[in-house]
Amino acid sequence: MSYKTIPELFFHSVAANPGQKAYFEKVNGEWIGLTYGEVGVLAERFAAGLARMGIKKGDKIAILSTNNPRWSISDFAVAGLGGVTVSIYPTLIASQIKYIIDDSDTRYVIAEDREQIDKVLSFIDESPGLEGIIAMDNTSEPDKNIFSYDEILKQGDEYIKEKDFSLREVSKAVQPDDLLTLIYTSGTTGNPKGVMLTHKNLVSNVISGRKAIDVGSSDIFLSFLPLSHSFERMVGHFTAFSANSTVYYAESVDTVADNMGEVKPTVMTSVPRLYEKMYSKVLEKVSKDPPLRQKIFWWAIGVGKKASKFFQRNKKPTGLLAFQFGIADKLVFSKIKERVGGRLRFFISGGAPLSKEIGEFFAAANIAILEGYGLTETSPVITCNRETLYKFGTVGAPIDGVEVKIAEDGEILCRGDNVMAGYYKNPEATAEVLDADGWFHTGDIGEFDEDGYLRITDRKKNLLVTSGGKNVAPSPMENALVTNKYIEQCVVIGDSRKFISALIVPAFDRLKEWAREQNLDVDPEDIEALIKDQKVNALYEEIIAQVMENFSRYEQVKAFRLVPREWTIESGELTPTLKVKRKVVETNYADLIEEIYSA
Repeated sequence: MSYKTIPELFFHSVAANPGQKAYFEKVNGEWIGLTYGEVGVLAERFAAGLARMGIKKGDKIAILSTNNPRWSISDFAVAGLGGVTVSIYPTLIASQIKYIIDDSDTRYVIAEDREQIDKVLSFIDESPGLEGIIAMDNTSEPDKNIFSYDEILKQGDEYIKEKDFSLREVSKAVQPDDLLTLIYTSGTTGNPKGVMLTHKNLVSNVISGRKAIDVGSSDIFLSFLPLSHSFERMVGHFTAFSANSTVYYAESVDTVADNMGEVKPTVMTSVPRLYEKMYSKVLEKVSKDPPLRQKIFWWAIGVGKKASKFFQRNKKPTGLLAFQFGIADKLVFSKIKERVGGRLRFFISGGAPLSKEIGEFFAAANIAILEGYGLTETSPVITCNRETLYKFGTVGAPIDGVEVKIAEDGEILCRGDNVMAGYYKNPEATAEVLDADGWFHTGDIGEFDEDGYLRITDRKKNLLVTSGGKNVAPSPMENALVTNKYIEQCVVIGDSRKFISALIVPAFDRLKEWAREQNLDVDPEDIEALIKDQKVNALYEEIIAQVMENFSRYEQVKAFRLVPREWTIESGELTPTLKVKRKVVETNYADLIEEIYSA
């Protein structure tokens, strides 16, 4: 692994195993694959087409699409030219996309389909720097400056003949400190900031990440987190390619469970929300099983939790425990493993804190979830758990070449080749987080344990200070609450208040089922009436009381309100990586919050 730029990484992998399958996507119900050699040819053709259109080193090209092979090929092509990829979440609305395109000085947008094209067309006349759109679905309207993807490839073929164009030769001008990408942070308030990441930033993270977690050419990734996000971009895109692994692109977030069964991945990255849903579904199914099966299941979990203490340190149980685990695995855990494809080596979790309870549950079945930690500004990985030692409630140890220290106020600081060059055209914001000695101030509060593993308690800005002066970290409480099968989402509130409260989004399907079983006097389909029902609220009082037993008295949720709909990306209450935007929720439900504290 001697490469220092993304093009060097790219050509190294293409040459190493050109016949290896690189990417698969589902087309008309069938998985269609491309080899590393074919990807190399397509990237060169596309880059040549862009070069013929006048794209040169330093130019900004945006990608507005869900995950697919054309996303990845476009990214490598732009990088090879020395251009800068501006990654845009396809869930954003037109006004948000316009801000990013204008702020980043983007020349062309590579858009997935008509839906994304129409968003760009709605403002293209007001964005003077934007010259046109390249349509992945081969839409072509030259009068509107819309060029088909295939047309760019054909233009590339002609340019290669005319100019004897070689992407490998052109890419030699790319230097490690050159800008590779702009990734705009999904801020909860104000406009997003463009994080400037260089080739050195991403390459150093790939190399160090692979030293910490081993992946190779036999590994199969299932990619569903947005490639627009730094986590999937680094792990599921650059790292997978560097290892000659095979990547399958999930059809959508909704099909991930089905795609796992088809693809049978060995490695998968996800945010905790996926694991929470899987956990909840398993427990829901078990709750409907006959009593004997339930007894066997919970016996197996008990055995698995004892055995997991060995698995977490890369060891195997012995003696009676090994015998018991063998039975538990055959009767219970083999079925859970089959749900994730049957050959998963490990999950990689990031983007938000993983509940310790959920981590321990999967570990009991000998399904490892390796949790890591980082930010877009750190390319993104700072720390991660290892296969040889993974500890729930921690985000692991720093990866090679990354320094981490805890400031006097508990904030986590990071320094290394992975730290961004700064925020694009925003030196003031850069100075707020990058100090003179190169330390990046993460805004997270944490501490190291006896093994040098980092434990994060909360975001510095999220810490609640009650009117009584008590500091309360909301994340651990929220993580504990959402593990209950009747709770889909929640936000803990209490800053400058007399006590802690919560807004809770019920798991509506399960709540409706419970309401029918209880023969409530309310129509389960009438959500507004359902969440106001006395018995329903009594159910949630009991759930909260049980969960809060593990927290100090001043931390415990003393009051709550149920809300009538799920928080979504579309409503603006979730980030594209499914994290709740606390400030947005608090604004949207300000009246309900005031009702809690005035009661």
